Amino acid sequence: MKLKEGIKEKNTVVKCGADLILPFAIVFGLCVIIFGTVSPGGGFQGGVLVASACILLWLGYGYGVTSKALSMELLETNEALGAIAYVLLAACGLFMGVRFCQNVFFDNGNVGDLISAGTITFMSFAVGYKVLTGIGVLLLLMFGMLAGEDDEEEEAE
Repeated sequence: MKLKEGIKEKNTVVKCGADLILPFAIVFGLCVIIFGTVSPGGGFQGGVLVASACILLWLGYGYGVTSKALSMELLETNEALGAIAYVLLAACGLFMGVRFCQNVFFDNGNVGDLISAGTITFMSFAVGYKVLTGIGVLLLLMFGMLAGEDDEEEEAE
């Protein structure tokens, strides 16, 4: 395939490296979110790790492909859903007659089980979801500012 004059092709090594590492970055970040209450990590750390997959996608394929793969509007909507989920889970304490953000489902499971931390586990999921979508939006904004004329020409094709 002949490229237009002035458009640089992405390095094949970088593209293959991004393809290789991308699934592991996503799975590792999701594991940190899911097991954050029984191991080191949690929602914020895991959310940032999953959002790092956006950087790998940009490094391998450029802004045009990244902006098509990750919809800014969808990420913004899902960030709001993560915040709403967190507030609803925090309000469970009020509905049970105790303080806001108090762990009310703490008697589920055995110590060390995935859901043994009660409400905290689900709040960690909500935080992870909000962080990964929020950092994704920020990264897309930064990538858009960094996009040069080459990327704009690639999008026009």
